Formats: sequence, structure tokens, C-alpha cells
Amino acid sequence: MPERDEASESESNGTSAFSYCSLREVPERTFAANVSPGRASAILETSNKWVNGTVLHYYFFDRDGDGEYVYFRDGSREWRSWAGDASQMEVVRGAFRQWQDLGIGLQFAEVASRDDAELRIGFMRGDGAWSYVGSYALNIGQNQRTINYGWDLTGSDGMDTALHEIGHAIGLPHEHQNPNAGILWDEEAVYAALAKPPNSWSRDKTYHNIIRKIPADTVQGSDWDANSIMHYPFEAGLIESPAQYRNGINPAPGLSPRDKTWVQKFYPSLAEEDEVVLERMVPEMVAIREGEQKNFTIRPDATRAYHMQTFGTSDNTMVLFEDDGGDPRYMATDDDSGHERNASINTRLYKGRSYILRVRLNYSDQSGGNAVMYW
Repeated sequence: MPERDEASESESNGTSAFSYCSLREVPERTFAANVSPGRASAILETSNKWVNGTVLHYYFFDRDGDGEYVYFRDGSREWRSWAGDASQMEVVRGAFRQWQDLGIGLQFAEVASRDDAELRIGFMRGDGAWSYVGSYALNIGQNQRTINYGWDLTGSDGMDTALHEIGHAIGLPHEHQNPNAGILWDEEAVYAALAKPPNSWSRDKTYHNIIRKIPADTVQGSDWDANSIMHYPFEAGLIESPAQYRNGINPAPGLSPRDKTWVQKFYPSLAEEDEVVLERMVPEMVAIREGEQKNFTIRPDATRAYHMQTFGTSDNTMVLFEDDGGDPRYMATDDDSGHERNASINTRLYKGRSYILRVRLNYSDQSGGNAVMYW
């Protein structure tokens, strides 16, 4: 989330009013010619969202070697640490608590080792605030950041910055890029404003983070939420219409009512009784609607390699966790969405341990049932 960042200003002619979050660019999802628009739309709606019931373990970089050199035009370089002080980390912890206190199915747990973390957080000054969106973070190496906070979070807007990046981490895109917003930009004014410090963005970066409209299937709903925590504030002179925003947009601080409603709907609270025991070699039907999931408990009777697989023509995301004393630890995942195959996981399970298999239905053509089995 943007905030004023006086420390980032330079001797350039003029500055932009706000520092902005910049999403990490990742390859766009593409589909084969035989995937219908309706099927692609349903897949995109859940793309990069975590399966419900996931515990997202987060880690703060803390070693002397955690960081990188910044190189300057005069040939000099400067080491920038990824580590943050206690006050910065406490703001981020508070933001995780705010999302958690909504009673959602996701949980957040701080861990001391990067090897145990799905989310790895740095505080590199001058690198901006950014995050990978949702479960794409699993593609990022364990010694790399998945979230960065590039300015002081102890100021008045610091909590909003922390909430905004966590919103990306659980799968939310930028709300001002919602195609339902109907924003008509003065594009050259936007490019000029963002080219100034503290952002100093290229035209491509500004296009990706502001001008570009994201697919309607990836936004929170059919309406635009100008108060969303995922919405930038904008100074006057950048928006041509709607007319009431020509003098700028300043979203209300904190999570908006629709932010709360969306995350509670997409990640509803789960209870233990939601899990069904999956017996070896016994198929279980997955009779759910698109966007919903079925949760299974696996207690293997021997230590060996096992195979888990869905059956049917539906598109599914399947994720396996080890139940570590009530703390589900991510083990493996497969997503067959958009492909003519079934989701499958091959891995070694241990007798005496308990595992959780979660299957989310992303799309169904209603031509047949959907089932899951392990053996």
C-alpha cells in the first residue's frame, strides 16, 4: 500500500505524491485452444489462491548475508540488508493478526527458519513494497524474498502498507486495476507522475501496476471498491473519469467492509468435522460446487511411497499437508486445471503420522462425477 516516503525523494525536478507497491511480474496463465472461455474463466477465478485451511508460515530475513548490492551510475555500490528491526516486524505481525482475526480459514504462523516458510519477508530500503500474488510464492527459492517492505512502517500509513502486501500474498490483485472500475486515466499524466521520485518507474512498470486492466475473473466481485486496502490513493490530475475522482482518490484506512466479506467468503472458517477419513484403495466422491473444496485425513498403515489422484473430467487443485501436531505443513501440490489429465501426487508417507489432503474444484463440465483415491 502506498505511503508518503520523504526519505526516498531525490534532487530530481518534482516528486510524485505517493510511493506505490509494485507487483512482481510473473508469466500470464495461458490455455490451449480446446479450453473454452467459460472453463478458462473459472480457472482464473481461483488461480494462485491457496487452498482453504492452509497455514502460511512466514519468516523474517535475519542473517548478515541476507541482502544484496545496489549499483550506482558512478560505478559505486552499496549493500542493502533485507533484515528489519523489531518495530518494523511488529507492524507486519499486527497486520497478519488483523487478517487472521476475521475468522478466516487461512492461518498465519511465524517461523524461525526460512526452510519452513511459504512467505519470506524482507525490509530492503529503496526496493519498494511488493509481493508475489498468492501461491505463486511456492515457485520462489527459499533464499529469496516473496514480500518486501521498502520504507518505514511505523508511520501513519505503515499498517495499511503491511495489510496491502499480505493481501497480495493471499491472492488479491490491485483493486484500481479492476475492469469494473471504469477509470479513464490521463495516461500521459500517470506516466509522468510515476517517472518522478520516489517511484521513478519506467512506462512498462507503470502500465503493469496502474494502467493495465486485470481479467475480470481475478477481481473480488462485480463492483469496484474504491476503499479497498488493495486500492492505491491517487493525486489530483491523473483520473479523467469518473468525474468525482478528478481531484484524487484517498481510500479509507484499514480493511474495507468488502475486503472483509470477500476474504471470509473465499476462505471460510474450517472445522475438524469438515475432514473425511480417506481409506486406502477406497474412492471418495467429491460432490462440491466450483470454488469449494473437500478435505480428507490420511493415516497410512505402512511407511512407503503412495499415490494420490483425482478421477473425472473436472479441473482440480490438490494439496497434501502433514499434520504436525495441529499445524499443517505444506508437502506437495498438483493442479490439473486446463489440462486433459487428473491431479496426482506421489510421495512417501509414514506410519503413525497424519496427513491432510485438500481438493478444490476449479471447474466442472457437469458431464460426470469427480472422485479421489490413494493407494
